[in-house]
Amino acid sequence: MGQFWQEVAIAIGITVAGYIISWVANQLLTRVVARLTRRTATHLDDVILEAANPPLRLTIFLGAVEIGFSRLSSIPAGWLALISAFFFALYSLLVFLFLWRLVSGLFRWYGLEVVHRTETLVDDQFLELFRRLALALLTAIMIVVVLGRYGIEVTALVTTLGIGSLAIALAAQETLGDMFSGLTILVDQPFKVGDRVELLELGTWGDVTEIGLRSTRILTTDNRTVSVPNSVIGKGLVVNFSVPSALYRIETTVGVAYDSDVAFVRSVLETAVRRQEWVVADRPVDVLFVEFGDSALNFRVRCFIDDYLDRWRVLDRLNSVIFAALSENKISIPFPQRDLHIVSSSVPFGGSRDA
Repeated sequence: MGQFWQEVAIAIGITVAGYIISWVANQLLTRVVARLTRRTATHLDDVILEAANPPLRLTIFLGAVEIGFSRLSSIPAGWLALISAFFFALYSLLVFLFLWRLVSGLFRWYGLEVVHRTETLVDDQFLELFRRLALALLTAIMIVVVLGRYGIEVTALVTTLGIGSLAIALAAQETLGDMFSGLTILVDQPFKVGDRVELLELGTWGDVTEIGLRSTRILTTDNRTVSVPNSVIGKGLVVNFSVPSALYRIETTVGVAYDSDVAFVRSVLETAVRRQEWVVADRPVDVLFVEFGDSALNFRVRCFIDDYLDRWRVLDRLNSVIFAALSENKISIPFPQRDLHIVSSSVPFGGSRDA
């Protein structure tokens, strides 16, 4: 009997010592280590410390309690096996708690440090999606490990979950396609919020207002919002007028009479366009003789402007300047004409021809 109480006293002493050690570890982590991590340039170490502190403290204490139980020789072997299995479940729960806090903290840190600085919503939405997937995967792994430890067959459960996941993926393949295309847009970044883009296959032109998990919203120039599935954007050609800069080249075509002096026409048009204030001075102005038309010599006039948003307004000015310059220099702008030749017959009007 005296040996039993001696073992109980030792077990209690080990438990108390474990509690003291866990308390000291907590003080070191919260007062010393935390003070050091706050001085670093990154918050990542703070996230790891915050995730590790409670599980580590509890693990030390539970380890002391388990060691104390192992000192009691009077406990039957069957009970010791149950106690060992119970503590394994507690340790697994603490590991799960640590990993859960760590994963959540890492996603929160990445969101604050990187994602929230961007202008799109798609990365925020994908971050939340990946966080949930990671936590779900972590939970599934922990359940499989614990069930396997207790001898419960998990093969059928894993197979069922795999078949169910495949069925869900097949049923939602269009939605998943949009989501993966959204991820491609996030990584490749062909455009960002505020850019003016043109989707050639759809004939849609406007400013990007939102990039979402499933679709991208574009505000057209006639003040209409178009919601385009990301999978459609991923398969088509996208013209981004905002990259690399707002600089934009406009062009127009004009025809002059065939008896015009080509060199003189080129000089008149180039001089007239270059003197306009909306033309970028350090970029070339091109006047190109491009075609012998049916009724005119066709010239293509090209110049650069500062902002693509003024495209149509400046095109109107460019055409007006060209028309005024040609009129001032007496250069005619022909229009299509057809000469109709009537071959007269020997038969008088109203007469008849014998067969």
